Amino acid sequence: MLAQEIIRRKRDGHALSEGEIAAFVRGLVDCSWSEGQSAAMAMAMLLKGMGAAETVCLTLAMARSGALLDWSRADLPGPILDKHSSGGVGDKVSLMLAPIVAACGGFVPMVSGRGLGHTGGTLDKLQSIPGYQIAPDSAQLLHALSSAGCAIVGASAEVAPADRRLYAIRDVTATVESTALITASILSKKLAAGLQGLVMDVKTGNGAFAASMEDAQTLARSLVSVANGAGLPTRAWITDMNQVLGDACGNALEVMEALAFLKGERQEPRLLEVTRTLSAELLQLGGLAATVELGLQKVDAALHSGRALEQFARMVQALGGPADFCENPASYLAAAPVQLEVCAPRAGWVSSMATRDIGLQVIALGGGRHVATDAVDSRVGFSHFVKIGQRVEQGSLLALVHAANAVAAESARLALLDLIHIGDQPVAETAVMLARAQ
Repeated sequence: MLAQEIIRRKRDGHALSEGEIAAFVRGLVDCSWSEGQSAAMAMAMLLKGMGAAETVCLTLAMARSGALLDWSRADLPGPILDKHSSGGVGDKVSLMLAPIVAACGGFVPMVSGRGLGHTGGTLDKLQSIPGYQIAPDSAQLLHALSSAGCAIVGASAEVAPADRRLYAIRDVTATVESTALITASILSKKLAAGLQGLVMDVKTGNGAFAASMEDAQTLARSLVSVANGAGLPTRAWITDMNQVLGDACGNALEVMEALAFLKGERQEPRLLEVTRTLSAELLQLGGLAATVELGLQKVDAALHSGRALEQFARMVQALGGPADFCENPASYLAAAPVQLEVCAPRAGWVSSMATRDIGLQVIALGGGRHVATDAVDSRVGFSHFVKIGQRVEQGSLLALVHAANAVAAESARLALLDLIHIGDQPVAETAVMLARAQ
């Protein structure tokens, strides 16, 4: 099949056949489809949409484009579970959830991605830890799972290779916001990972790919339907992304926040609610808790006892990071040389944030990519964010900029003053857990 004819059919709004989708996926893997052709197909899929049958075909073809992991011979004494987020700003939930679930008896081979569009990537966060291997060989991956119960890694070249190439193309061609492509990208890796249960965090709001509740519900239904149809028990929560999740965004800053969370030193309430809820859902889905309520009790016990922190430390060490990383994170996580306060220009209540634009400011500081080959500065970003509904006085702290130089810091400071809005009237705090889909 000629690539240009398949692109033409999708461009003109036709549903693609299983054979045409298979040809596209093969072309991604063997590079018989050029970068331009692959990008054109991604754009056509975004603009014309994909039906349910097309999405299932694309997801399964991408999952089968490489190796399928089989844990049956590993003799792991617990269910193989995972969680995935559709992407947000300051979303470091995976860094806590994986060791929490591991501390409760689950095994979490979490295949994560790099930053996509304005969102931060879990792999970029973990690569701020010296020595951490995001692409371990099978022996090291199994060792990490056996010793720590969790391993947050990237998809190897053998797992869903079609997604690896398409993911990079989408990131730099404005084709991220497609329900079908998001569904296929996420689930192709999850189906290939040999999971027994999956919880999805579908974010909505001005910092999410699914900006409206309607879009989020569509994506959640797509994910749950395709995953369950492929034999992977899956649930989804729709969560709010109208403000930065937690206190920080930026790679090393988010790792520091995750450590503080696991140590019980600082657990920002919205971040805590998302983490507890998704962890408990996964425990119940995997048969490790009879109910979500009992799952929440297990989550709290794993945090309060320090077991979750211990599992995280074991994971870091097993994947090549420092053995004493959790005891001495500041010795290993590089700090930005310039820190600059963003202070409120007047008194009032924080009424809203332009969350997507805040994520783009992290990229402007060097904490993300404009093109796939860009290096990432793990030191930069923002911390100490105020929350919507919070009362501020003139001169009080709205956020703290972490930058590579004074010019970049001042540019980010001025930008944040336009992106964090202060009103004259009190604003009610919004819920973070919005709806549950099965």
